[in-house]
Amino acid sequence: MSFERQGVEHENLLSIIPADEGPAMQTDTGISNRVLWLAILAGGVVMGLVLGIRHSQGIFLLPITQDQGWSREAFGFSIAVQNLVWGMAQPLTGMIADRLGSRRTIVAGLLFYCLGLVAMSSAATPAAFTLSAGVCIGIGLSGTAFGVIYGALSRIAPPEKRSWALGVAGGVGGLGQFFMVPVSQGLLSSLGWVSALVALGVLCAAALPLAFPLRDKVAGSASTVQISLRDALKEAFSHRGFLLLNLGFLVCGFQLSFIGTHLPAYLMDNGLNGNHVVVGLAIIALTNAFGTYYCGWLGGFWRRKYLLAWIYLIRSIAIAAFVWTPLSPMSLYLFCAVLGLLWLGTAPLTNGLVSQVFGIQYIATLFGFVFLSHQVGSFVGVWLGGLIFDATKSYDIVWSLTIGLGVLAAIVHIPINDREILRGKPQCA
Repeated sequence: MSFERQGVEHENLLSIIPADEGPAMQTDTGISNRVLWLAILAGGVVMGLVLGIRHSQGIFLLPITQDQGWSREAFGFSIAVQNLVWGMAQPLTGMIADRLGSRRTIVAGLLFYCLGLVAMSSAATPAAFTLSAGVCIGIGLSGTAFGVIYGALSRIAPPEKRSWALGVAGGVGGLGQFFMVPVSQGLLSSLGWVSALVALGVLCAAALPLAFPLRDKVAGSASTVQISLRDALKEAFSHRGFLLLNLGFLVCGFQLSFIGTHLPAYLMDNGLNGNHVVVGLAIIALTNAFGTYYCGWLGGFWRRKYLLAWIYLIRSIAIAAFVWTPLSPMSLYLFCAVLGLLWLGTAPLTNGLVSQVFGIQYIATLFGFVFLSHQVGSFVGVWLGGLIFDATKSYDIVWSLTIGLGVLAAIVHIPINDREILRGKPQCA
Protein backbone atom coordinates (compact mmCIF):
# COMPACT_ATOMS: atom_id res chain seq x y z
CA MET A 1 0.00 0.00 0.00
CA SER A 2 1.19 3.49 -0.79
CA PHE A 3 -0.30 6.94 -0.57
CA GLU A 4 -1.09 8.64 -3.86
CA ARG A 5 -2.30 12.17 -4.29
CA GLN A 6 -6.02 12.48 -4.79
CA GLY A 7 -6.97 13.76 -8.20
CA VAL A 8 -9.20 16.79 -8.50
CA GLU A 9 -12.80 15.73 -8.04
CA HIS A 10 -14.88 16.65 -11.05
CA GLU A 11 -18.12 16.99 -9.15
CA ASN A 12 -20.81 19.55 -9.77
CA LEU A 13 -22.57 21.20 -6.91
CA LEU A 14 -26.31 20.70 -7.10
CA SER A 15 -28.76 23.46 -6.30
CA ILE A 16 -29.15 23.06 -2.60
CA ILE A 17 -31.96 25.29 -1.51
CA PRO A 18 -35.31 26.18 -3.07
CA ALA A 19 -35.88 29.81 -3.96
CA ASP A 20 -38.50 30.29 -1.27
CA GLU A 21 -36.04 29.40 1.52
CA GLY A 22 -33.98 32.56 1.28
CA PRO A 23 -30.95 33.93 -0.51
CA ALA A 24 -28.28 32.98 2.02
CA MET A 25 -27.57 29.73 0.18
CA GLN A 26 -26.14 30.09 -3.29
CA THR A 27 -26.14 27.34 -5.90
CA ASP A 28 -23.40 25.88 -8.08
CA THR A 29 -20.97 28.77 -7.45
CA GLY A 30 -20.83 28.11 -3.71
CA ILE A 31 -22.22 29.50 -0.46
CA SER A 32 -21.13 32.09 2.05
CA ASN A 33 -18.56 31.07 4.65
CA ARG A 34 -20.97 32.05 7.40
CA VAL A 35 -23.67 29.69 6.19
CA LEU A 36 -21.16 26.89 5.60
CA TRP A 37 -19.64 27.22 9.06
CA LEU A 38 -23.08 27.32 10.67
CA ALA A 39 -24.07 24.11 8.90
CA ILE A 40 -20.78 22.41 9.81
CA LEU A 41 -21.03 23.35 13.48
CA ALA A 42 -24.70 22.41 13.77
CA GLY A 43 -24.11 19.05 12.10
CA GLY A 44 -21.04 18.39 14.24
CA VAL A 45 -22.84 19.18 17.49
CA VAL A 46 -25.77 16.92 16.60
CA MET A 47 -23.39 14.07 15.78
CA GLY A 48 -21.38 14.74 18.93
CA LEU A 49 -24.48 14.55 21.10
CA VAL A 50 -26.07 11.42 19.68
CA LEU A 51 -22.82 9.53 19.12
CA GLY A 52 -21.53 10.67 22.51
CA ILE A 53 -24.55 9.18 24.24
CA ARG A 54 -24.07 6.02 22.22
CA HIS A 55 -20.36 6.01 23.04
CA SER A 56 -21.28 6.04 26.73
CA GLN A 57 -23.63 3.06 26.57
CA GLY A 58 -20.96 0.72 27.88
CA ILE A 59 -20.85 2.43 31.27
CA PHE A 60 -24.55 1.54 31.74
CA LEU A 61 -23.98 -2.19 31.13
CA LEU A 62 -23.05 -3.25 34.65
CA PRO A 63 -25.45 -0.94 36.57
CA ILE A 64 -28.44 -1.96 34.45
CA THR A 65 -27.72 -5.70 34.30
CA GLN A 66 -26.93 -5.90 38.03
CA ASP A 67 -29.99 -3.88 39.05
CA GLN A 68 -32.37 -5.71 36.72
CA GLY A 69 -30.82 -9.15 37.11
CA TRP A 70 -30.23 -9.51 33.37
CA SER A 71 -27.34 -11.24 31.61
CA ARG A 72 -24.74 -9.34 29.63
CA GLU A 73 -26.05 -11.07 26.54
CA ALA A 74 -29.48 -9.46 27.12
CA PHE A 75 -27.92 -6.00 27.27
CA GLY A 76 -25.58 -6.77 24.38
CA PHE A 77 -28.46 -8.09 22.27
CA SER A 78 -30.41 -4.84 22.75
CA ILE A 79 -27.44 -2.77 21.63
CA ALA A 80 -26.87 -5.19 18.76
CA VAL A 81 -30.48 -4.69 17.65
CA GLN A 82 -29.91 -0.95 17.90
CA ASN A 83 -26.99 -1.24 15.50
CA LEU A 84 -28.93 -3.44 13.11
CA VAL A 85 -32.02 -1.20 13.12
CA TRP A 86 -29.79 1.84 12.62
CA GLY A 87 -28.28 0.20 9.59
CA MET A 88 -31.56 -1.09 8.15
CA ALA A 89 -33.21 2.31 8.56
CA GLN A 90 -30.26 4.26 7.15
CA PRO A 91 -31.01 3.71 3.43
CA LEU A 92 -34.63 4.74 4.01
CA THR A 93 -33.73 7.88 5.96
CA GLY A 94 -31.13 8.58 3.30
CA MET A 95 -33.79 8.43 0.60
CA ILE A 96 -36.01 10.76 2.62
CA ALA A 97 -33.14 13.22 3.12
CA ASP A 98 -32.18 13.06 -0.56
CA ARG A 99 -35.76 13.77 -1.59
CA LEU A 100 -37.08 16.11 1.11
CA GLY A 101 -33.93 17.56 2.66
CA SER A 102 -32.09 16.76 5.85
CA ARG A 103 -33.78 19.09 8.33
CA ARG A 104 -36.97 17.07 8.69
CA THR A 105 -35.01 13.85 8.88
CA ILE A 106 -32.80 15.20 11.69
CA VAL A 107 -35.78 16.51 13.66
CA ALA A 108 -37.51 13.13 13.45
CA GLY A 109 -34.29 11.37 14.41
CA LEU A 110 -33.79 13.48 17.55
CA LEU A 111 -37.39 12.84 18.62
CA PHE A 112 -36.98 9.07 18.20
CA TYR A 113 -33.71 9.22 20.14
CA CYS A 114 -35.35 11.13 22.99
CA LEU A 115 -38.26 8.66 23.11
CA GLY A 116 -35.89 5.71 23.17
CA LEU A 117 -33.82 7.04 26.08
CA VAL A 118 -36.87 7.83 28.19
CA ALA A 119 -38.40 4.42 27.42
CA MET A 120 -35.11 2.69 28.36
CA SER A 121 -35.37 4.19 31.83
CA SER A 122 -38.70 2.48 32.48
CA ALA A 123 -38.14 -0.82 30.65
CA ALA A 124 -39.00 -3.69 33.01
CA THR A 125 -38.09 -6.60 30.74
CA PRO A 126 -35.34 -7.37 28.24
CA ALA A 127 -37.94 -7.23 25.45
CA ALA A 128 -39.03 -3.71 26.44
CA PHE A 129 -35.40 -2.67 26.77
CA THR A 130 -34.68 -3.99 23.27
CA LEU A 131 -37.66 -2.08 21.85
CA SER A 132 -36.45 1.18 23.38
CA ALA A 133 -32.66 0.90 23.30
CA GLY A 134 -32.68 -1.15 20.13
CA VAL A 135 -35.51 -0.05 17.85
CA CYS A 136 -36.25 3.56 18.89
CA ILE A 137 -32.66 4.68 19.33
CA GLY A 138 -31.61 2.77 16.21
CA ILE A 139 -34.12 4.74 14.15
CA GLY A 140 -33.05 7.94 15.90
CA LEU A 141 -29.40 7.37 15.01
CA SER A 142 -30.26 6.78 11.35
CA GLY A 143 -31.66 10.31 11.17
CA THR A 144 -28.98 12.12 13.13
CA ALA A 145 -25.59 10.52 12.51
CA PHE A 146 -23.16 10.11 9.61
CA GLY A 147 -25.52 9.19 6.78
CA VAL A 148 -27.74 12.25 6.96
CA ILE A 149 -25.28 14.80 8.40
CA TYR A 150 -22.45 13.97 5.99
CA GLY A 151 -24.93 13.73 3.12
CA ALA A 152 -26.23 17.21 3.90
CA LEU A 153 -22.74 18.69 4.15
CA SER A 154 -21.65 16.95 0.94
CA ARG A 155 -24.36 18.91 -0.87
CA ILE A 156 -23.96 22.16 1.02
CA ALA A 157 -20.18 22.44 0.72
CA PRO A 158 -18.54 23.28 -2.64
CA PRO A 159 -16.57 20.36 -4.13
CA GLU A 160 -13.19 21.89 -3.29
CA LYS A 161 -14.19 22.23 0.40
CA ARG A 162 -16.11 18.97 0.76
CA SER A 163 -13.44 16.78 2.39
CA TRP A 164 -12.47 19.64 4.70
CA ALA A 165 -16.10 20.25 5.71
CA LEU A 166 -16.68 16.57 6.51
CA GLY A 167 -13.47 16.49 8.52
CA VAL A 168 -14.34 19.58 10.55
CA ALA A 169 -17.86 18.31 11.27
CA GLY A 170 -16.41 14.98 12.31
CA GLY A 171 -13.91 16.76 14.55
CA VAL A 172 -16.64 18.81 16.21
CA GLY A 173 -18.63 15.61 16.63
CA GLY A 174 -15.61 13.97 18.21
CA LEU A 175 -15.27 16.79 20.73
CA GLY A 176 -18.96 16.38 21.51
CA GLN A 177 -18.41 12.70 22.19
CA PHE A 178 -15.49 13.59 24.46
CA PHE A 179 -17.66 15.88 26.58
CA MET A 180 -20.59 13.45 26.65
CA VAL A 181 -18.56 10.68 28.34
CA PRO A 182 -17.98 12.58 31.62
CA VAL A 183 -21.44 14.12 31.36
CA SER A 184 -23.02 10.67 31.14
CA GLN A 185 -20.81 9.33 33.95
CA GLY A 186 -21.65 12.33 36.11
CA LEU A 187 -25.37 11.89 35.55
CA LEU A 188 -25.07 8.16 36.27
CA SER A 189 -23.14 8.74 39.50
CA SER A 190 -25.35 11.53 40.81
CA LEU A 191 -28.81 10.50 39.60
CA GLY A 192 -28.66 6.74 39.04
CA TRP A 193 -29.10 5.09 35.67
CA VAL A 194 -32.87 5.68 35.43
CA SER A 195 -32.80 9.46 35.85
CA ALA A 196 -29.56 9.71 33.88
CA LEU A 197 -31.25 8.24 30.82
CA VAL A 198 -34.17 10.68 31.16
CA ALA A 199 -31.75 13.62 31.43
CA LEU A 200 -29.94 12.48 28.25
CA GLY A 201 -33.31 12.32 26.49
CA VAL A 202 -33.99 15.93 27.47
CA LEU A 203 -30.66 16.94 25.92
CA CYS A 204 -31.71 15.36 22.62
CA ALA A 205 -34.96 17.31 22.65
CA ALA A 206 -33.06 20.52 23.38
CA ALA A 207 -30.92 19.95 20.27
CA LEU A 208 -33.88 20.18 17.85
CA PRO A 209 -33.09 23.77 16.67
CA LEU A 210 -29.71 22.59 15.38
CA ALA A 211 -31.45 20.88 12.48
CA PHE A 212 -32.42 24.16 10.84
CA PRO A 213 -29.02 25.30 9.48
CA LEU A 214 -28.74 22.03 7.52
CA ARG A 215 -30.85 23.20 4.59
CA ASP A 216 -29.86 21.02 1.69
CA LYS A 217 -32.99 20.08 -0.25
CA VAL A 218 -31.84 19.20 -3.73
CA ALA A 219 -33.36 20.91 -6.73
CA GLY A 220 -32.50 20.18 -10.33
CA SER A 221 -29.31 21.70 -11.67
CA ALA A 222 -28.52 22.43 -15.28
CA SER A 223 -24.90 21.46 -14.70
CA THR A 224 -25.61 18.05 -13.20
CA VAL A 225 -26.59 14.83 -14.96
CA GLN A 226 -29.70 13.56 -13.19
CA ILE A 227 -30.45 9.82 -13.00
CA SER A 228 -33.26 7.89 -11.35
CA LEU A 229 -32.87 6.27 -7.95
CA ARG A 230 -33.34 2.84 -9.54
CA ASP A 231 -30.51 3.50 -11.99
CA ALA A 232 -28.30 4.89 -9.23
CA LEU A 233 -28.77 1.76 -7.12
CA LYS A 234 -28.22 -0.54 -10.09
CA GLU A 235 -25.05 1.37 -10.97
CA ALA A 236 -23.70 1.16 -7.43
CA PHE A 237 -24.43 -2.49 -6.77
CA SER A 238 -22.88 -3.54 -10.07
CA HIS A 239 -19.67 -1.68 -9.15
CA ARG A 240 -17.13 -4.02 -7.52
CA GLY A 241 -15.56 -1.16 -5.58
CA PHE A 242 -18.90 -0.36 -3.95
CA LEU A 243 -19.25 -3.97 -2.80
CA LEU A 244 -15.70 -4.02 -1.42
CA LEU A 245 -16.39 -0.76 0.39
CA ASN A 246 -19.42 -2.42 1.98
CA LEU A 247 -17.26 -5.33 3.14
CA GLY A 248 -14.66 -3.04 4.65
CA PHE A 249 -17.26 -0.96 6.47
CA LEU A 250 -18.83 -4.15 7.86
CA VAL A 251 -15.50 -4.86 9.57
CA CYS A 252 -15.40 -1.28 10.90
CA GLY A 253 -18.77 -1.78 12.55
CA PHE A 254 -17.72 -5.09 14.09
CA GLN A 255 -14.56 -3.60 15.59
CA LEU A 256 -15.97 -0.36 16.98
CA SER A 257 -19.21 -1.71 18.37
CA PHE A 258 -17.58 -4.67 20.10
CA ILE A 259 -14.94 -2.43 21.67
CA GLY A 260 -17.31 0.41 22.52
CA THR A 261 -19.83 -1.88 24.23
CA HIS A 262 -17.65 -4.51 25.88
CA LEU A 263 -14.39 -2.68 26.65
CA PRO A 264 -15.67 -1.26 29.99
CA ALA A 265 -16.68 -4.70 31.24
CA TYR A 266 -13.43 -6.24 29.93
CA LEU A 267 -11.37 -3.70 31.85
CA MET A 268 -13.27 -4.13 35.10
CA ASP A 269 -13.11 -7.92 34.76
CA ASN A 270 -9.33 -7.56 34.58
CA GLY A 271 -8.87 -5.40 37.65
CA LEU A 272 -9.26 -1.79 36.49
CA ASN A 273 -11.89 0.44 38.06
CA GLY A 274 -14.63 2.70 36.79
CA ASN A 275 -12.40 5.78 36.75
CA HIS A 276 -9.97 4.04 34.40
CA VAL A 277 -12.89 3.11 32.15
CA VAL A 278 -14.20 6.67 31.96
CA VAL A 279 -10.74 8.12 31.29
CA GLY A 280 -10.15 5.54 28.55
CA LEU A 281 -13.45 6.30 26.83
CA ALA A 282 -12.81 10.03 27.15
CA ILE A 283 -9.38 9.61 25.54
CA ILE A 284 -10.96 7.75 22.61
CA ALA A 285 -13.50 10.53 22.18
CA LEU A 286 -10.92 13.33 22.43
CA THR A 287 -8.37 11.83 20.05
CA ASN A 288 -11.21 10.87 17.72
CA ALA A 289 -11.98 14.58 17.29
CA PHE A 290 -8.49 15.19 15.91
CA GLY A 291 -8.34 11.91 14.01
CA THR A 292 -11.64 12.43 12.23
CA TYR A 293 -10.71 15.96 11.23
CA TYR A 294 -7.32 14.99 9.86
CA CYS A 295 -8.63 11.89 8.09
CA GLY A 296 -11.24 14.03 6.34
CA TRP A 297 -8.63 16.67 5.54
CA LEU A 298 -6.16 14.11 4.18
CA GLY A 299 -8.95 12.74 1.98
CA GLY A 300 -8.71 15.94 -0.05
CA PHE A 301 -5.07 15.26 -0.90
CA TRP A 302 -4.48 11.48 -0.86
CA ARG A 303 -6.39 8.58 -2.34
CA ARG A 304 -9.06 7.68 0.15
CA LYS A 305 -8.96 3.95 -0.46
CA TYR A 306 -5.32 3.78 0.66
CA LEU A 307 -6.00 5.92 3.70
CA LEU A 308 -8.80 3.52 4.66
CA ALA A 309 -6.55 0.49 4.16
CA TRP A 310 -3.91 1.96 6.48
CA ILE A 311 -6.53 2.80 9.12
CA TYR A 312 -7.77 -0.80 9.29
CA LEU A 313 -4.26 -2.23 9.35
CA ILE A 314 -3.03 0.08 12.11
CA ARG A 315 -6.19 -0.61 14.12
CA SER A 316 -5.44 -4.35 14.04
CA ILE A 317 -1.85 -3.77 15.13
CA ALA A 318 -3.00 -1.57 18.02
CA ILE A 319 -5.62 -4.09 19.18
CA ALA A 320 -3.10 -6.95 19.03
CA ALA A 321 -0.58 -4.98 21.07
CA PHE A 322 -3.26 -4.14 23.65
CA VAL A 323 -4.61 -7.65 24.24
CA TRP A 324 -1.27 -9.46 23.95
CA THR A 325 0.60 -7.33 26.49
CA PRO A 326 0.00 -6.93 30.25
CA LEU A 327 -2.95 -4.69 31.04
CA SER A 328 -2.31 -1.52 33.04
CA PRO A 329 -3.81 1.97 33.16
CA MET A 330 -0.95 3.25 31.00
CA SER A 331 -1.38 0.52 28.36
CA LEU A 332 -5.13 1.26 28.34
CA TYR A 333 -4.63 4.99 27.83
CA LEU A 334 -2.07 4.46 25.08
CA PHE A 335 -4.38 2.02 23.31
CA CYS A 336 -7.33 4.40 23.60
CA ALA A 337 -5.27 7.28 22.22
CA VAL A 338 -4.17 5.31 19.15
CA LEU A 339 -7.60 3.79 18.60
CA GLY A 340 -9.29 7.16 18.99
CA LEU A 341 -7.18 8.68 16.22
CA LEU A 342 -8.57 5.95 13.93
CA TRP A 343 -12.03 5.62 15.49
CA LEU A 344 -14.38 7.44 13.12
CA GLY A 345 -11.90 8.62 10.51
CA THR A 346 -13.32 5.94 8.24
CA ALA A 347 -16.70 7.72 8.03
CA PRO A 348 -15.74 10.95 6.16
CA LEU A 349 -13.32 8.98 3.97
CA THR A 350 -15.93 6.37 3.07
CA ASN A 351 -18.60 9.00 2.46
CA GLY A 352 -16.13 11.01 0.38
CA LEU A 353 -15.21 7.94 -1.66
CA VAL A 354 -18.88 7.25 -2.43
CA SER A 355 -19.48 10.85 -3.56
CA GLN A 356 -16.21 10.84 -5.52
CA VAL A 357 -17.26 7.81 -7.57
CA PHE A 358 -21.04 8.17 -7.80
CA GLY A 359 -21.68 11.90 -7.30
CA ILE A 360 -23.87 13.61 -4.71
CA GLN A 361 -27.39 13.29 -6.11
CA TYR A 362 -28.12 10.20 -4.00
CA ILE A 363 -25.19 10.43 -1.59
CA ALA A 364 -27.29 9.89 1.58
CA THR A 365 -29.03 6.88 0.03
CA LEU A 366 -25.87 5.19 -1.26
CA PHE A 367 -23.94 5.86 1.92
CA GLY A 368 -26.97 4.51 3.75
CA PHE A 369 -26.51 1.14 2.08
CA VAL A 370 -22.79 1.15 2.87
CA PHE A 371 -23.65 2.03 6.44
CA LEU A 372 -26.12 -0.86 6.56
CA SER A 373 -23.13 -3.16 6.09
CA HIS A 374 -21.37 -1.31 8.92
CA GLN A 375 -24.30 -1.95 11.21
CA VAL A 376 -24.59 -5.62 10.29
CA GLY A 377 -21.00 -5.85 11.49
CA SER A 378 -21.95 -3.87 14.60
CA PHE A 379 -24.80 -6.26 15.36
CA VAL A 380 -22.53 -9.28 15.08
CA GLY A 381 -19.72 -7.67 17.09
CA VAL A 382 -21.87 -6.56 20.03
CA TRP A 383 -24.04 -9.68 20.22
CA LEU A 384 -21.20 -12.13 19.60
CA GLY A 385 -19.13 -10.44 22.29
CA GLY A 386 -21.81 -11.05 24.91
CA LEU A 387 -22.64 -14.54 23.64
CA ILE A 388 -19.03 -15.75 23.65
CA PHE A 389 -18.32 -14.18 27.03
CA ASP A 390 -21.33 -15.89 28.61
CA ALA A 391 -20.18 -19.21 27.13
CA THR A 392 -16.45 -18.95 27.87
CA LYS A 393 -16.18 -16.20 30.52
CA SER A 394 -13.59 -14.57 28.24
CA TYR A 395 -13.41 -12.12 25.34
CA ASP A 396 -10.25 -13.68 23.88
CA ILE A 397 -11.93 -15.28 20.85
CA VAL A 398 -13.66 -12.04 19.85
CA TRP A 399 -10.45 -10.02 20.25
CA SER A 400 -8.74 -12.41 17.83
CA LEU A 401 -11.60 -12.07 15.35
CA THR A 402 -11.38 -8.29 15.62
CA ILE A 403 -7.68 -8.35 14.73
CA GLY A 404 -8.05 -10.74 11.78
CA LEU A 405 -11.02 -8.91 10.28
CA GLY A 406 -9.09 -5.62 10.41
CA VAL A 407 -6.32 -7.13 8.28
CA LEU A 408 -8.95 -8.41 5.83
CA ALA A 409 -10.52 -4.94 5.58
CA ALA A 410 -7.13 -3.39 4.81
CA ILE A 411 -6.61 -5.85 1.97
CA VAL A 412 -10.02 -5.42 0.30
CA HIS A 413 -9.67 -1.64 -0.04
CA ILE A 414 -6.59 -1.83 -2.23
CA PRO A 415 -8.29 -3.02 -5.48
CA ILE A 416 -11.24 -0.57 -5.23
CA ASN A 417 -11.73 1.36 -8.48
CA ASP A 418 -12.09 4.94 -7.23
CA ARG A 419 -12.42 6.69 -10.59
CA GLU A 420 -15.42 8.97 -11.01
CA ILE A 421 -18.23 7.53 -13.10
CA LEU A 422 -18.80 9.83 -16.09
CA ARG A 423 -22.38 9.64 -17.29
CA GLY A 424 -22.05 12.00 -20.21
CA LYS A 425 -22.92 15.63 -20.65
CA PRO A 426 -26.31 16.89 -19.53
CA GLN A 427 -28.74 17.71 -22.25
CA CYS A 428 -29.74 21.35 -22.79
CA ALA A 429 -33.37 22.11 -22.19
